[in-house]
Amino acid sequence: MISDTMTDARQLLLEKLWSQEPVLHAVPEEDLFRQLRREYLLKPVIFIGSGTCGLGAGAGKTLQAVQQYIMEKEIDADIVQVGCIGMCSAEPLLDVQLPGRNRLCFQKVTADKVNPLLDSVWNGEPVEADILGQFRGDSAGEWDSVPYLDEHPFFAHQTRVVLKNCGIIDPVSIKEYIAHGGYQSLLKVLHTCKPFEVCNKVEISGLRGRGGGGFPTGRKWKFANQTQADQKYLICNADEGDPGAFMDRAVIEGDPHRLIEGMAIAAYGIGASKGYVYIRAEYPLAIQRLRIAMTHARQYGLLGKDIAGTGFDFDIIIKMGAGAFVCGEETALMHSIEGKRGMPRPRPPFPAVSGLFGKPTVINNVETLANLPGLLEKGEEWFSSMGTATSKGTKVFALSGKISRTGLVEIPMGTKLRDIIYTIAGGVRNGKKFKAVQIGGPSGGCITEANLDIEIDYESLIRAGAMMGSGGLVVMDEDTCMVDVAKFFMDFIQRESCGKCIPCREGTRRMLEILESITSKPVNTGNQPLTRFRGIIQLEKLGKVIRETSLCGLGQTAPNPVLSTLRWFRDEYESHIYERKCPAGVCTDLRTFRIDVDKCTGCTVCSKKCPTGAIIGAKKTAHFIIEEKCIGCGSCEEACKFGAIFIRE
Repeated sequence: MISDTMTDARQLLLEKLWSQEPVLHAVPEEDLFRQLRREYLLKPVIFIGSGTCGLGAGAGKTLQAVQQYIMEKEIDADIVQVGCIGMCSAEPLLDVQLPGRNRLCFQKVTADKVNPLLDSVWNGEPVEADILGQFRGDSAGEWDSVPYLDEHPFFAHQTRVVLKNCGIIDPVSIKEYIAHGGYQSLLKVLHTCKPFEVCNKVEISGLRGRGGGGFPTGRKWKFANQTQADQKYLICNADEGDPGAFMDRAVIEGDPHRLIEGMAIAAYGIGASKGYVYIRAEYPLAIQRLRIAMTHARQYGLLGKDIAGTGFDFDIIIKMGAGAFVCGEETALMHSIEGKRGMPRPRPPFPAVSGLFGKPTVINNVETLANLPGLLEKGEEWFSSMGTATSKGTKVFALSGKISRTGLVEIPMGTKLRDIIYTIAGGVRNGKKFKAVQIGGPSGGCITEANLDIEIDYESLIRAGAMMGSGGLVVMDEDTCMVDVAKFFMDFIQRESCGKCIPCREGTRRMLEILESITSKPVNTGNQPLTRFRGIIQLEKLGKVIRETSLCGLGQTAPNPVLSTLRWFRDEYESHIYERKCPAGVCTDLRTFRIDVDKCTGCTVCSKKCPTGAIIGAKKTAHFIIEEKCIGCGSCEEACKFGAIFIRE
């Protein structure tokens, strides 16, 4: 058992190592920790980026090729599977570190590249074309003419607090985590702070919930801390359901011990003895690594009964969800844990007073909890020094869409959106013109080029018609139809509505019907033309009613994608309704194709590809399209080798 004065997690690690491997007594303490941090190597180490994104890009085959290589060459080397370092567009990522040299990071290392790449490293002349950069090392030897990874535009403007270890350390090794300073904050808090003091430190830091609403974390904790109960609960919301969001998954896959430490700190602050991680079952790798990390934490006395001899009891249960978007709402999430249907309930009472099983409960998302180890290690003043007046610290964003560099980034609050898109993400692909960025997922909204210079914080995004949300950021270019985007998100929201309250259940369905009507082939019969003309007015009225009368936060924000695109791209809606055309040429029912008779050779390929027989014409003579039969699928345009078929403007 550890004494009250022994607050160093490194000492805890040493005691565990010595009890399991007595031979390590002979290794000087500092040398041991240098080895665990891989500052001092006895043999080469090959790191494979084996997060879900890396595996999707082929990292599994890369791993097999590496294993085959070292077996055939009879090389004594360690292979370590790490999480995602963030630059998903460069996957599969492979790092090599030789004794006495800096760690090298290589990009897009598919299985066929492994042998020549590793040969070049062993020969001391790595292939420059494949190098992403080298890591900095205090004592390791530099590679000549190889840029540092932290100078790459993708990483240079980041401040990594939550993502500090992701892609760097072995995610299932508690030894590596502790060697990098892990669990120091937890033991410091347990030995030197009272629970309410922890809540106070977090409140002073300015940390706000990273799950969407942005409620002050410390204030929420104080409500639960001051509520008397025989049992309190802490819930980590890892039910990441937004299209384009993958932050929580990457954090758990790459650094699960950081989440465990953050949960233990939060539980101590509010007085909870049991915690739940509510995570979607579609994240099997994250669940696997989290389970391994929890097992190791229990073995080291950092989870369970009497943590570190302080009398504090806390353990975690993993609860897998079935992928229902509504279970991201905290009251629906609690119903799901209780074994009930995931449906929201009215508030008050708020969960901090009466939550899971009627007991005081605090719900925070993965990023919020993963901020705590760094916050309490360096202090609340350090944390509050980053960001804006009302939004402190950093924010993790998942960058996707039509940009050059997709992936996961962590930037200080107050960073301009333009800097994220054009500097970190490398701008829009293929020289296309930027059109908008959807931020905050289905509950968020669009930001146009006119607002790209806003500083990212909770309030500025709301003023621009969007919201922070969990951090999904999808970039769209000139080829994107904003009405189609609104229809996509409304279809998602309508399908995911729990159906409990009428405004959300019926209102979103009616909004989707209007969007489908104005993007479908016009029919000049009955009241259809009038319905199309009334579409914009009805969308705005419906959106406001749904926002004001829905039961939960998800319903209240459901109209945001439509209202946001209406606000900034009203002309596109009017083109769909009045001119019956899609300016971006995306809505197939509104596309009208024409054949340039001067270019058409009468080869008949287009007519053979047309699924509706809308193209007529004799062989070796110009063909024509019957507009009434054309469904706008574009098969003819793709098939034509002479560029004779085009969309009529």
